[in-house]
Amino acid sequence: MRKWSVDLHKLIYTHILLIGVPTIFYYCLRRGGFTLIDVHMAIATFFLVSSLMIIVESSNALFRRYAVASEKPAPEPLKRLRRSFKSVFGIEGRCLCPQTPLPRCSFIVVAYLPNEQDIILETLQHILTTVERSPAGLELILAYNTPVDLPIEADLHLLAEAHPELRLLRVEGSHSKAENINAALEIVTGKITCILDADHHPSADCFARAWRWLEQGYDVVQGRNVIRNHAHSLLTQNIAVEFESLYGVSHPAKSFLTDSTIFGGSNGYWHTSALQRIRFNPTMLTEDIDATMRTLLNGYRIVHDRSIIATELAPEDFTSFWFQRKRWAQGWLEVSFKYQRRVWRSPHFTLWQKIYWTYLLYYCVIYSLCALQILPLILSMFLFHGYLPPSDNVYLWISTLITFFSGFYQTAVTMKIAAIRYPNRYFAQHAILIFLYTTLKNMISTVGLYDHLSGQNSWVVTPRGKQSTPVVQPDAGSVLGSTTGLGSTEEPLLP
Repeated sequence: MRKWSVDLHKLIYTHILLIGVPTIFYYCLRRGGFTLIDVHMAIATFFLVSSLMIIVESSNALFRRYAVASEKPAPEPLKRLRRSFKSVFGIEGRCLCPQTPLPRCSFIVVAYLPNEQDIILETLQHILTTVERSPAGLELILAYNTPVDLPIEADLHLLAEAHPELRLLRVEGSHSKAENINAALEIVTGKITCILDADHHPSADCFARAWRWLEQGYDVVQGRNVIRNHAHSLLTQNIAVEFESLYGVSHPAKSFLTDSTIFGGSNGYWHTSALQRIRFNPTMLTEDIDATMRTLLNGYRIVHDRSIIATELAPEDFTSFWFQRKRWAQGWLEVSFKYQRRVWRSPHFTLWQKIYWTYLLYYCVIYSLCALQILPLILSMFLFHGYLPPSDNVYLWISTLITFFSGFYQTAVTMKIAAIRYPNRYFAQHAILIFLYTTLKNMISTVGLYDHLSGQNSWVVTPRGKQSTPVVQPDAGSVLGSTTGLGSTEEPLLP
């Protein structure tokens, strides 16, 4: 509660600076005879570019982009013609029949047990009883840290005695998910390694689907994360639709359009040799995005397959949501500032990939700041005129219509391709609330930017299970002295 009170003060302070001060400034300019139409059109262009990207990605996501064992026969002439047309334009999806047997597979499940002790047994039992086994064997490593001994550890040892494929690894001195994974990479034996958070339940055929890409030359396959506790509240319902938009629409489209995508931190399938080279940086707030950039900068390839589904838990209260999204926003800033120039110098990125990743890293980071400027423009106009005068500027009308259309269009596409057939009201209320929801996330991003610029990088663990009190992790800088190898690495590891 104390951290939320501090963040509330930051929210007020930053928005006085970003909305209140510009409102007064714009009002004074209007009093001086300036119409500010150029500023308004510049911000409208900013919205327009983002909206057009959403439309392109959503249209792309209407076509399949995942590995299937074989195409179904299409005897009808019309279906054959349609398939030929899609093939010509490269939008037919991928028919990847496995060429070699599935090798030995490993799961690394990462847990901070005081926070996840109520859910970890369910996750392990799901994996042990659900996931299809490779003839070469399955390995399940639970890499966890805990500051104190817990009763749940006795239950974990009993489960390990009943299932020899389960290996328990308590990482002493660890303060982060990254350190837990790095410790597990010292003992992992599978040729394929899947990283899972403690709340993720993978699908039965996850390894078989991922292997079809890995044997084709890709090094990482990112699956689709779906919200399991979506019915809990209005917040979780919106997060569920948002995740379907991210993992069912945006990420697959990025993968198709650029032949590169993001490793999302969980439900990702790696060639173990590549993962052992890349490892994870304990000093980064979003170690998964940091690992993504170093993976791509080293010439490795990442693909997104939305048919590899794992379910997870969304934050169930607003405070947990706030701190989770603030960490994500601040982590993106870290990665953007650290790697953007390296992207342009890298021989492993095509020109199109450099442009696209610049859009992802820099454009999306500054979007929250620029998007907020529409509010002081409108407020200053209202203060100056006493009402909001209608505009006859065609460009502003078109950009506004496209901006609103893009949100509805993305929601409609998400509804069509959703992995779970949620009630229609989920999508209706998301479409109605999307402007407020996006504004909220922009506000959180602004506070994240403030924290980053002021050097505040502590983060709050998202509560899982019965725990309701957020847990504050040490500052990333506080674990620098205890990390090895990657912790102090500035340049990406070379293959």
